[in-house]
Amino acid sequence: MSDKKELQVAALKNGTVIDHIPSDKLFTVVSLLGLKQMDTNITIGNNFESKKLGKKGIIKIADRFFTDEEISKLSVVAPNVKLNIIRDYEVVEKKQVVMPDELKGIVKCNNPKCITNNEPMQTWFHVIDKEKGLLKCHYCEKEQLKDNIKLL
Repeated sequence: MSDKKELQVAALKNGTVIDHIPSDKLFTVVSLLGLKQMDTNITIGNNFESKKLGKKGIIKIADRFFTDEEISKLSVVAPNVKLNIIRDYEVVEKKQVVMPDELKGIVKCNNPKCITNNEPMQTWFHVIDKEKGLLKCHYCEKEQLKDNIKLL
């Protein structure tokens, strides 16, 4: 057996690498970002060793860069992922995904009487505690933990 380190995932010329995804959230992230509908090269790896997470997932998407809104959605399901922006095979920017102070149109209010569940309007949550993932609906003021939410 040799001492060579081998690359587990091929290099990316241009695009985005989403790293440090908890293994149990990998396919939620795939769904959330609509990766099934993309026609660019996508590499998805799961259960790679991670010092921080034990096991992690990674996604490499060729020729795709994400909006702040898409990154906000990511923060709800996988709050500590890292985004690496790749141009000409070089990492030109690293972003730590952080949950924003407000979430608009991302999370469904779990109060059936909330106006957002009864009228055609966008949901709006204030993030009360980023560590715990505590959200508060702007309209009905119902609080909910991010572990108990439904994404729109």
